[in-house]
Amino acid sequence: MSINIVEYQPKYRDDMLFCYLLAKDALGIYAPQKYSKPTLKDDLLDIEGNYFVKGDTFFLAVDEDDRVVGMIGTKTVSSDEMWLKRLFVKPNLKGQGIGGRLLESVEIFANGKNITTIYTRFASWYQEAARFYPSKGFSEISNTDEDMRYMVKKIKLA
Repeated sequence: MSINIVEYQPKYRDDMLFCYLLAKDALGIYAPQKYSKPTLKDDLLDIEGNYFVKGDTFFLAVDEDDRVVGMIGTKTVSSDEMWLKRLFVKPNLKGQGIGGRLLESVEIFANGKNITTIYTRFASWYQEAARFYPSKGFSEISNTDEDMRYMVKKIKLA
């Protein structure tokens, strides 16, 4: 399967939302009951306004049929720090390197903005994320929120 990583474009909006809901629905299998139903987040309804206008980015993984199979966004919080938002891959395509390629694209973007610290957080029950992020160089950081896990990665500027 051939995958391209592209910046979000409005033509992908509906397919991106479909991919997101599929991924969230698959997580519901593992989630506590109160989180098991997928919900749409407001930031996804206006990618330009919630990401690009603020100096951030939103990447999509697109297959050879021009279908969205994954996504990731950023939120810059200081001159050298950003958070990851909405890293999702279609459930039937997990484990094929798509998430890693999306993360690489964010790291290249971050490097261009002189960002050296990338944070992420995810629900404590989300075991796939607990395996994925450390394999990509993230380390757990302490927090007082037992429902969430927080991780950080330091990147070197090119």
